[in-house]
Amino acid sequence: MRKPLAGALLALALLGAGATSATAAPAPAPAPAPAPTTKAVDFAGTVALSNCSGSVVRVPGSQPTDPALVLSNGHCLESGMPGPGTVVVDKPSTRTFSLLNSAGSKVATLRAAKIAYATMTDTDVSLYELTSTYAQIQSRYGINALELNASRPAQGTAIKVVSGYWKRIYSCSIDGFAYRLKEAGWTMKDSVRYTAACDTIGGTSGSPVVDTATGKVVAVNNTGNEDGQRCTMNNPCEVDENGTVTVRQGINYAQQTYAIVACVGTGNKIDLGRPGCTLPKP
Repeated sequence: MRKPLAGALLALALLGAGATSATAAPAPAPAPAPAPTTKAVDFAGTVALSNCSGSVVRVPGSQPTDPALVLSNGHCLESGMPGPGTVVVDKPSTRTFSLLNSAGSKVATLRAAKIAYATMTDTDVSLYELTSTYAQIQSRYGINALELNASRPAQGTAIKVVSGYWKRIYSCSIDGFAYRLKEAGWTMKDSVRYTAACDTIGGTSGSPVVDTATGKVVAVNNTGNEDGQRCTMNNPCEVDENGTVTVRQGINYAQQTYAIVACVGTGNKIDLGRPGCTLPKP
């Protein structure tokens, strides 16, 4: 566990006339495909934990006066890794987080009021509710929360993994998805697999995975196969629908976050009973 549109070219048709025949106008040259638009991705809104990375996040329905949420991994909890099948809800916490600006400099210390939700079952996620609202963080430090995308990301999506702990940004793409990702006693579902360029390391756990086209968070970085071992700690393996096991040494993974959106209700409260909420329940 760890870890502008291009201008279109207009071709002019040239007509020529001879004494006995006409020369056909050449076909217009095809316009080049527009360059994909991208959002600037930096450290603003990310946080450093004592042992991991994280980010201040919001869902599309979050309000400025709501208590802010910090996203990280379940295995980054101050109390240790939740066991398989364990779900933590509304547990008091006074954990602190170093809030970073766009350059990666610390601008504030944020404090948790509670662990709103955490688990390592089917996913690897923690959500801390802070004592500060989004409006307070923005007005005091000029930092806006990152938004969780409500849609599942697609294979080939260009992404950046932004580590507040190491103040380092990794750039790569989503290579694909692991039907099941097994690591020691834990099993995660539909995990994001990176292309090799995102060679994340310890301390990058909990980093937001940002879609560079939208600037929204699509996953949370959490693990990678370090030594080529099969399904052991720090060596997760992929298991497909038929039970076939694949080991990809040096490849790293993240857990999708779109499912969180349906579970956040009024006042930014985690409500596991909301329609469409599929996060594991206690």
